[in-house]
Amino acid sequence: MSAHPATDLGSAPAPWQDTALPADKRLDALMAEMTLREKVAQLYGVWVGVSPEDEEVAPHQQEYATLSVPYEQLIEAGLGQLTRPFGTAPVDPRTGAAGVARAQRALLAAGRHRIPALVHEECLTGLAAWTATVYPNPLCWGASFDPELVERMGAQIGATMRRLGIHQGLAPVLDVTRDLRWGRVEETIGEDPLLVGTIGSAYVRGLTSAGVVATLKHFVGYSASRGGRNLAPVSAGPREVADVLLPPFEMALLAGADSVMNSYADIDGVPVAADPALLTGVLRDTYGFQGTVVADYFSVAFLQTLHHVAGSRAEAARLALTAGIDVELPTVHAYGEDLLAAVEAGEVDEALVDRSVRRVLAQKLRLGLLDADWDPEAPLLHEMGEPVLDAEENRALARDLARRSVVLLRNTGALPLAPRARVAVVGPRAAESGALMGCYSFPLHVGVHHPDVPLGIEAPSLLDALRTDPAGYYVTHAQGCPVLGGDEESIAEAARAAAEAEVCVAVLGDQAGLFGRGTSGEGCDAADLRLPGRQEELLEALLATGTPVVLVLLVGRPYELARFHDRLAAVVCGFFPGEEGAAALADVLSGRNDPAGRLPVSFPGDGANQPTSYLAAPLGRRSGVSNLDPTPLYPFGHGLSYHPTLWTVNPPAPQAQWATDGTFEVSVAVRNDAEVAVSDVVQVYLHDPVASVARPEQLLLAAARVDLAPHSEAVVGLTLHADQTSYTTAAGERCVDPGEVELRVAASSADVRARIPVTMTGERRPVGFERVREAAVRIERGLPAGG
Repeated sequence: MSAHPATDLGSAPAPWQDTALPADKRLDALMAEMTLREKVAQLYGVWVGVSPEDEEVAPHQQEYATLSVPYEQLIEAGLGQLTRPFGTAPVDPRTGAAGVARAQRALLAAGRHRIPALVHEECLTGLAAWTATVYPNPLCWGASFDPELVERMGAQIGATMRRLGIHQGLAPVLDVTRDLRWGRVEETIGEDPLLVGTIGSAYVRGLTSAGVVATLKHFVGYSASRGGRNLAPVSAGPREVADVLLPPFEMALLAGADSVMNSYADIDGVPVAADPALLTGVLRDTYGFQGTVVADYFSVAFLQTLHHVAGSRAEAARLALTAGIDVELPTVHAYGEDLLAAVEAGEVDEALVDRSVRRVLAQKLRLGLLDADWDPEAPLLHEMGEPVLDAEENRALARDLARRSVVLLRNTGALPLAPRARVAVVGPRAAESGALMGCYSFPLHVGVHHPDVPLGIEAPSLLDALRTDPAGYYVTHAQGCPVLGGDEESIAEAARAAAEAEVCVAVLGDQAGLFGRGTSGEGCDAADLRLPGRQEELLEALLATGTPVVLVLLVGRPYELARFHDRLAAVVCGFFPGEEGAAALADVLSGRNDPAGRLPVSFPGDGANQPTSYLAAPLGRRSGVSNLDPTPLYPFGHGLSYHPTLWTVNPPAPQAQWATDGTFEVSVAVRNDAEVAVSDVVQVYLHDPVASVARPEQLLLAAARVDLAPHSEAVVGLTLHADQTSYTTAAGERCVDPGEVELRVAASSADVRARIPVTMTGERRPVGFERVREAAVRIERGLPAGG
């Protein structure tokens, strides 16, 4: 029996509930009172409401998601987390919040120490809950090159979560795109670690500003799987891990993330879930991370059943706990009775349990869950009227971000569309609101399994948006073919519609889904990079009509378009732009908004199905020793405008020098002579001609977005730090080298506007986790252009 009756309802606060005490003393007092069973209970979540008959939203869900004992019995010792009470099935927000409050009260009443459960949900494209806003997908975040806008989105998502009593969000995804065939490319921010880190950190700052724990995933290497297959082994070497895959996590940890989720994959045969070198050595010892490591769903069980590095549940628990996984999600499997028995038998050191329990309780303390006055009722339950999770201000921000992310890849003058033009809108994605959303949006992740439940949000299709556009288009429509399947007659019908129009808008792309139930998304990997199904046949038929064809892509990955490129009048990429995406696309197609997006991932060239990236070293690029040309059709950073700006790169001093511990200034004047507002992105790349290892031909050092009013100009100043030129040597040490380098001021990785030769002076200098990773940006507004 507890020595502190304060743990009983109505009693005075216990020491761990006393906010006047230091955090360590509160934790010491609580852990001293807890039995081993009560400690272990803090190390797992419970997924209530999931059924073996449900369609899978996590790998092998049907095998592992059921509880071995009734929930009421399970919570007698306490509980670490509640898994997705809003994101498992459609639930009215007030009903869901009331259900969470009841579950928390039951937990407080059942346990001796009144420790609430931490509630987590998915939040990659907004809170994954019925009636909540669906924001643009992460590829759109990357395409925006706008961390401030992404931070605002993160703050809105976090505020919605806190209203509902949710404490932790399982986002952002910081996997750097390595193979376009991988189904989860749609969840990534891009192929460059600086861009991923900058945008991902902004999301973290936004989410945490609302008091929600951001969870970085998937630490680390998940996106580098062989063959682009989900969960496949990873063959990345230590330098690729250090210089490409880890930097976004480093940046996001510095931005305040308090949780990390492990990768499912193994790297060189060692599953990350059982790798203490990564989860403890790198994450804890090198980075100084103090938060919790949560298991990706069922990944502790997978050590036994998929990786075959454990012979039992207890052994899987020992490996994961030793490596550094603190919490088993989504529900108890190996960290329950099996772990308890292993500790009692001396097979697992109780100190490992204590280590993880302290991290879990410290996080709950930081969230206020251990305070005596903690209220199990979410703020939404105290609101009057019908709760709204998709408020107008949310939709407005979703639309702003979608507009910012639309990328114009090609234009021969067909865009903007002429007012009152006869437009044939065709293709499998034209009339589907789901075409605007990714696999982790609630409508496609969960709602699709509940066809009798309304969508819960307004999400017009692109066809809807063009039919009601103020430009007054005369719109006809034919599907042509579905994403997969179709027949010749339907394709011929679409071609007839195109032939009778002044312009054809062909809306092609992916169906986001899970585990083979789509063409993009988790477990929906691609064998090649041709457009899915018969969409290429449809496109050929449309082009054969002679009507100018504007291709609009709603996709979760880039596809190979080289066979059509020269015949297309224009190409626009929207990725998955969310519920306001159709309106944003219509704004760009009409010319009301100048296209502002830049590619966060390259589009491959002709026949280029092999994994490639703009970050390739010299022998990974076009050469005379291979007949395969990996040069992209549309490169990283590419994006056109209806009104191109004029750049003047201010030249540095002759024979410019840059100290290996100093900074270097780059200045670019950007002028807009147009009658409309435009936005541009100044990019600076590093080319290191001689290094101790084969480095990428170029890599992004800085990117600055600048908005320009009509007839105006601005000077973009970028202060680069020598730390940004560092790389990991063959010996595993990160260093800044002296010697010659070249800075490339560019509009994309292939559109270089100026080359600045610089000599880096001084000694080779080791740098570590505290190094400078981002350039300082300043934008000075000048007089109106020509003024």
